[in-house]
Amino acid sequence: MTIDLELRKNELLELRHRLSAAAESIELGDEEQGELSRSAVDQHIADHASDTFDRELDETLEENAGHVLREIDDALERIEQGTYGVCAVCGNEIPEERLAAVPYASLCIDDKRKQERG
Repeated sequence: MTIDLELRKNELLELRHRLSAAAESIELGDEEQGELSRSAVDQHIADHASDTFDRELDETLEENAGHVLREIDDALERIEQGTYGVCAVCGNEIPEERLAAVPYASLCIDDKRKQERG
């Protein structure tokens, strides 16, 4: 199998850029929403609950974005080290189809399934 490393690197950089921009947008929205929430002293309890849910959802999205950004950075490092496309557990090649779907994958599909099962 021959992996087009330049293509994968460009995909990873583009994905990193888009994810960073989305996380930044969420963060800016949280800051603006926080200013509005503080000014709404007579807020109805249902509105308050909705605002709390939205904040918690945004925090979860930011946390997940941070996790994926770290995985992208790790994949870029594997490209530089020459280990991109090799499963970190079994050492077998990760199929091109998997890398096309998840360009930051560090595990083959079998090892990823085992990891998810615990």
